[in-house]
Amino acid sequence: MGSGQVTDWQGKHVTVAGLGVSGVPAAKALHGLGAKVTVVNDGDDARAREQAAELEALGVTVRLGDGDTLPDGTELIVTAPGWKPDKPLFAAADAAGVPVWGDVELAWRLRKPGAADWLAVTGTNGKTTTVQMLASILEAAGLRTAAVGNIGVSLLDAVLGDEEYDVLAVELSSYQLHWAPSLRAHSAAVLNLAPDHLDWHGSMEAYAKDKGRIYEGNRVACVYNTADKATEDLVREADVEEGCRAVGFTLGTPGPSQLGVVEGLLVDRAFVENRQKNAQELAEVADVKPAAPHNIANALAAAALARAYGVPANAVREGLRNFTPDAHRIAHVADVDGVAYVDDSKATNTHAAQASLAAYDSVVWIAGGLAKGATFDELVAGAAQRLRGAVLIGRDRALIREALARHAPEVPVVDLERTDTGAMLQAVQEARRLARPGDTVLLAPACASMDMFANYNKRGDAFAQAVRELGA
Repeated sequence: MGSGQVTDWQGKHVTVAGLGVSGVPAAKALHGLGAKVTVVNDGDDARAREQAAELEALGVTVRLGDGDTLPDGTELIVTAPGWKPDKPLFAAADAAGVPVWGDVELAWRLRKPGAADWLAVTGTNGKTTTVQMLASILEAAGLRTAAVGNIGVSLLDAVLGDEEYDVLAVELSSYQLHWAPSLRAHSAAVLNLAPDHLDWHGSMEAYAKDKGRIYEGNRVACVYNTADKATEDLVREADVEEGCRAVGFTLGTPGPSQLGVVEGLLVDRAFVENRQKNAQELAEVADVKPAAPHNIANALAAAALARAYGVPANAVREGLRNFTPDAHRIAHVADVDGVAYVDDSKATNTHAAQASLAAYDSVVWIAGGLAKGATFDELVAGAAQRLRGAVLIGRDRALIREALARHAPEVPVVDLERTDTGAMLQAVQEARRLARPGDTVLLAPACASMDMFANYNKRGDAFAQAVRELGA
């Protein structure tokens, strides 16, 4: 079970760690290839039992309520990406010399000969949008493609399915990269790096190192963010194929080997003849929806990967024009009495909220929820000049209130204690009271939603509903 392709799975004893969105397809795929599959899972709830029954009907062994013990005879573990590296199961595997792969590694190893190239994207924020923009550009170029990976479409399904692809736009999380040692993308991008998931990785260094794995073995381009030196450092440290280039993206004027913005145009000085002198126009800033700074950066990263794959400039423009962002990502809900209401419920960490706040000049900010160990001083200090007011909701709102008191003491703050379903309506009403014509009321919570809502989608829906009630 070294680094090469495993061609004969017949009778191999494989343990799949975790059920869920990656474990079930992995177990089915391996069973279909003839492996002897045992699934181990920490939980033993109704959902787990339902998934277990489905797998057991196929002949897969499932052990619920014990994810720590290594089953006898295991030759390989395929783990769900969320399982922490310090779990006893992995220590036991290490002691027994058993390799551990993630679902991405498994998909990479199961590719058919002559399979589609992978263009890969990671980063703390913007991954999904960038991958979807990339897929839209590749489609506009007439290529058979799909947006897959951490985005909800299983890579295993894409690799093993009947559909044939030319190239895949692949979103990868730091967890997935941690467990994907032999992945070698055609080209890859790290969009940005900010503290996130440190409870899983153990340190910022470990988190960055796992993100940086995406560049290993790249053939054509390692795409990095010129405004985020950590991403460039990861390119420098990567072991790439001969001739692979570092390509930067910038919101300013690009230098040679960069993509950037000149007078309202997205331009390429990396994939052109004589890049010292020439630049290729790709699209207008107005072709990017919404044209917020961080989203223009996403578009430049997507364009760089597409250009690395040889896509013509006109397909970049067409692909960006055709793209519609997912709900709850800096989505304009309505204008009421000259005030814009914007839903960026997807801004579940400080880095995402920072990008969101930077897109508007005068903001009444609705924020709060579960902080996940985050601190808010840097975020508030950076946004203080833009804040007309703040309305705070959720369990950890005191952390934001204290940061506002330290760095923006003159900004009026409304602190809402209630956590029932009517809290969002009250938050929107309070925000309306603080706002003036020309302002933006922005839901960019900088926190997770699970203290009050099932997920960030439900939180965004509640905001949009509250805004509609204002308008009525």
